[in-house]
Amino acid sequence: MPILTATDLNHAYGADELFHEVSASLEERDRVALVGPNGVGKTTLLLALAGLLEPSGGAVERAEGLTLGYLRQEAALTFAGRENSVYAEMLTVFADLHRREDEMAALEQQMAADYSPALLETYGRAQAEFESAGGYQYGNEIKRVLLGLGFPPEEWETPLLHLSGGQKTRVLLGRLLLEHPALLILDEPTNHLDIAAVEWLENTLRRWEGALLIVSHDRYFLNRVVNRIWELAPESGGPAELRNYRGNYDAYVRQRQDAWERAQRLYEEEKERLAAEAEFIQRHIAGGQTDIAKGRLRQLTRDLALIDQVGLAAMAEMRRGNRGWLEVGARVRTLTINEAVERIRELRPPGARPPRLNIRLETVERSSRVVLRAKAATIGYPERPLFSVRQLKLERGGRAALLGPNGSGKSTFLRAVLGEIPPLDGELILGDGVQVGYFAQAHDQLDPAKRVIDELWARRRLSETEARRYLAHYLFRGDDVFKRVRELSGGERGRLALALLALEGANFLLLDEPTNHLDIPSQEVLQEVLEGFNGTILLVSHDRYLVDRLAQHIWSIEDGELLAFAATYREFLALRGEEEGQGSRGAGEQGSTLPGPMEEGSELPLPMGEGRGEGDSPPSPVGEGGGEGSAPRAGWSRSARRQDERRRRALETELEDAEYWLARTAEALEEARATDSFMLPELEAEHVAARERVEELLAEWELLS
Repeated sequence: MPILTATDLNHAYGADELFHEVSASLEERDRVALVGPNGVGKTTLLLALAGLLEPSGGAVERAEGLTLGYLRQEAALTFAGRENSVYAEMLTVFADLHRREDEMAALEQQMAADYSPALLETYGRAQAEFESAGGYQYGNEIKRVLLGLGFPPEEWETPLLHLSGGQKTRVLLGRLLLEHPALLILDEPTNHLDIAAVEWLENTLRRWEGALLIVSHDRYFLNRVVNRIWELAPESGGPAELRNYRGNYDAYVRQRQDAWERAQRLYEEEKERLAAEAEFIQRHIAGGQTDIAKGRLRQLTRDLALIDQVGLAAMAEMRRGNRGWLEVGARVRTLTINEAVERIRELRPPGARPPRLNIRLETVERSSRVVLRAKAATIGYPERPLFSVRQLKLERGGRAALLGPNGSGKSTFLRAVLGEIPPLDGELILGDGVQVGYFAQAHDQLDPAKRVIDELWARRRLSETEARRYLAHYLFRGDDVFKRVRELSGGERGRLALALLALEGANFLLLDEPTNHLDIPSQEVLQEVLEGFNGTILLVSHDRYLVDRLAQHIWSIEDGELLAFAATYREFLALRGEEEGQGSRGAGEQGSTLPGPMEEGSELPLPMGEGRGEGDSPPSPVGEGGGEGSAPRAGWSRSARRQDERRRRALETELEDAEYWLARTAEALEEARATDSFMLPELEAEHVAARERVEELLAEWELLS
């Protein structure tokens, strides 16, 4: 039974229609992500579903008694006029429990003054009800939420009026989590959270007992939390339409790619069939066989009319099933053959797929084997050292991600690598032949007053034709090249920065929060370009999905020291989980599974730069060979057993998600068979893929168990 159903929603601002014919439903335990490019209307759709905005058309039905919580992107005005402290605001959720607590205190005073069995019985009932409602737990629950969202105890008494906009948004999120609504709608919930708080929120939402509807640009977060994706995307330049996908973000990407390819194949096949039909008609008209030609022309007219009414894919499906196809002929005028040929020529390819950047970042010169080396270095400022680096090496072709809390010195380290500030002591040296390219979150290198083409001309003198041709590779076409930088969206500024970076031919890229302020389609474009880069990368990013896809090495700033791990992000997380399971021993302590940088020949982790670089195979699990400095393993080492245990734990989480996906596809398949849905072939393929994935994971898990 759906708790929320939207039917044929559309919304327009003046003559500009944002989206149309949006229909969807939410079940009690659904976890849905709403994704799409910036400006497509995601927030508007959330507001309409929440009942906070009246759509231009359509209807939203909510289950009777549905409790709903809504987190706006910015909650600065939410607490206007409220004088509560942070903790007092959390207490408002439990006002009823607080009232019962006061009543119990009053009863206690009465019993102390004038005890009676009846009074004791009343107190006992009140106490049982209080305990059943969580009265003895709500204080701990408030503490858990505040700490999880990054509020230390010393900030709990801070008045709401003294908080920043981001802090107020976190307070509102905490209050909503404590309220436990049946439907929780979150618009960019991770915007003001550091990685630790995001991970805490992920774990909280994975255990959430109600329904979730989330807009977020954090793809890693979506992968771990949601089981369905609603994609709101424009269709062929018109208003946006909603498409429904099952599974998490990775499953959505695979299904979307398959859908794009199917749509393109269908378009090509149907256009070829229609053109052949038109050619047949023309040939028979010329040969005097007009009766045959007229009958085939009526059929061709019906096909083209159906394409206009329901689209090419639905026309092909209806034609195969002979459903509705024969009824159209009576309602349309038969076209002339010339009109039909022109209509076929005007058929446009499917427009759901965004244009792709067909580019590669290429290095001009080959750098030395060692691109970056640090030894006994201290990074920071004379009045405030930030962290030390015992020993560090990044080789040609390596990809490292620098992680650490906000303010720990990540961007400062990039500035030191760029030579803008020297290390306070020790060495931080670039190798011979290293050409550095810098890609910053704010795109500081761009002049807001300049036009796009001016930024290109400032770096390379080209004719206007050559400049337009070059910028077209980055999707700046027509009058786009004359836009001012200040007028560009975040994604457009990112594409321009990439275009300028490609001119430099750098072989060592320093990336400082490159996906900040980018929507998911723009993040995907940037990721694809970086994955194809044949040089060396040092990345600072809160985008864990990008880190997971790019990084072969993790450099982690912890307690004033940079620790290096020859591990992918998932391997690093597995190490962290094992450390916590063994009592969270400090890095570098005897017996810890997560030591700092180690001497060559140590088993775990691999020394920095000794396992992965140019020409190496994809990164192997931590503790395996792969480089001239890694230790050989004799028999079944403790390191190998630890590695297998980490993988087994990761598999259990993946199995849980895969089995949920299998169950949902089975339900959808059963519904499709009952209604003879045209989606049946697609759902059958998805169900087979889900079953094969479960079997694959289960087989690997059994080997390790």
